[in-house]
Amino acid sequence: MAALARVELTLLGRSKGTLFAALVVPLILPFSTKSATDQMDLEGTGLSVGTVLLPASIGFSLLFAVYSALTAVFVARREELVLKRLRTGELRDNEILAGAALPSVCIGLGQSLLLAVGCGFVLDTGAPQAPQYAVLGLLAGIVVCAALAAVTASFSRTTESAQVTALPLLFISMLGSGMIIPLEVLPDRLATFCELLPLTPVMTLIRGGWTGDLGGGDLIRAVVTALAWIALSVFAVRRWFRWEPRH
Repeated sequence: MAALARVELTLLGRSKGTLFAALVVPLILPFSTKSATDQMDLEGTGLSVGTVLLPASIGFSLLFAVYSALTAVFVARREELVLKRLRTGELRDNEILAGAALPSVCIGLGQSLLLAVGCGFVLDTGAPQAPQYAVLGLLAGIVVCAALAAVTASFSRTTESAQVTALPLLFISMLGSGMIIPLEVLPDRLATFCELLPLTPVMTLIRGGWTGDLGGGDLIRAVVTALAWIALSVFAVRRWFRWEPRH
């Protein structure tokens, strides 16, 4: 797995487009959404500009550095018959997928930590009040995004089309999971629906880690929703992931 991860890291460095999307886009998006966040009416929500943008920046990193990048990686390795050849060796299926995902996961994790520290200084959010919630949310987000990337890759015919098939989840997560628009400012019915989206519990846990005001009911709901998405995604990977090229 370590050897496979090193190879994937080398190949990722050669894919300029994927590398740009993974490293640069998550750093730009928080600044591009700051002006919109400044104009939001956050009074009475218990949130500030910092506690909105900081979790959002981590969410952007999970979406672009992990989910979008991994979708392209899985499709490219499948179409190049790399995954098929690896299955003839000693590695199990889950080890092949984990080894291929490791570089993107490490980039996403490192980038999230860098963004958390940077936003803490720039936006004056300080240290998290309940760091265990933030860590739990980050780990859940990495697992969900990696698994959903494998699912999305199953329905992508080419590496080029992988960027298109990844767009629906990208847009839905950015708009409905509390990244750009916090659920607290949405109508109740819409907010209730958005709570069921894959990255909403991740954002809830990370934001609750910084604010420290995540109630018992909200905590249980977020954890249960995150676990449900992890279980559903893993099942979908086992059921539909394709190891051979699509024709």
